[in-house]
Amino acid sequence: MDNSSSMVSFSLIQSAWAGTIIYPTGGRYGPRIQDDMQLVLLHSGEMEIEIDGKAHVITPGSVVLLKPEHHEQFAFSKRGETWHRWISIHMNPLSEMERAYYEELPLVLPISEELNRLTDVMLSLQNDHSSDSEVLRSLGMSAILLYISEITRKRELEEVHSSILMAKSLIHSTYHEQLTLTKLADYGGVSPEHLVRLFRLHENITPIKYLWQYRVLRSLELLTHTGLTITEISLRCGFKSTFHFARMVKQQTGKTPSEIRAFSWKGH
Repeated sequence: MDNSSSMVSFSLIQSAWAGTIIYPTGGRYGPRIQDDMQLVLLHSGEMEIEIDGKAHVITPGSVVLLKPEHHEQFAFSKRGETWHRWISIHMNPLSEMERAYYEELPLVLPISEELNRLTDVMLSLQNDHSSDSEVLRSLGMSAILLYISEITRKRELEEVHSSILMAKSLIHSTYHEQLTLTKLADYGGVSPEHLVRLFRLHENITPIKYLWQYRVLRSLELLTHTGLTITEISLRCGFKSTFHFARMVKQQTGKTPSEIRAFSWKGH
């Protein structure tokens, strides 16, 4: 990846934008021809993307790099809602060398916490900045560079142990269920103590703290983009009670669920 900085220069990027959507059961989108470089972060549900006639099944906790000029069609879970977010980066026409570089990048990687936070930042800034502003263009460039850096990180993680990826995958797909450290460790094929060590070493967090952070992230999406009651959201996201839900959200965001909902409605 030595030439990544030359392949992702600021002058290449015309604009950048982020979005979020929850598709209903059995939802579909497309066909379309991809115009931009786009990162699609699948948080829950299921997604099948057909690219140039070839189907790819995407699991929760994955980010997909979609590249310009490919024919795409999307099909979402038939068993429930599917939530994903995206970052689109509109670029100047690429040279043959640049195009070949991007085509060689992997289609799918695990979502990193850094990419999650970057998406949060872009979504929060869009009311105050246009898509072609230096701020959003810089964040779009950072998103691509972060994806490229994650390729090396993923290889290093897989060399250390697949247990972290397996535990995170279980969290992303069943976060609303009762999950224990023992269950996560069993799924990853290691002892609970070893899973904690791996998470602390590579994620700088424990598995259970990661689980609760993910539940809060998912609940914030439902608070701001659905009309579900706070009680319904707390149950859907695996919280023990509405009081526990409110306390965890306050710890992570500094605001209560009611304050977050009131602010999001005011923004619309």
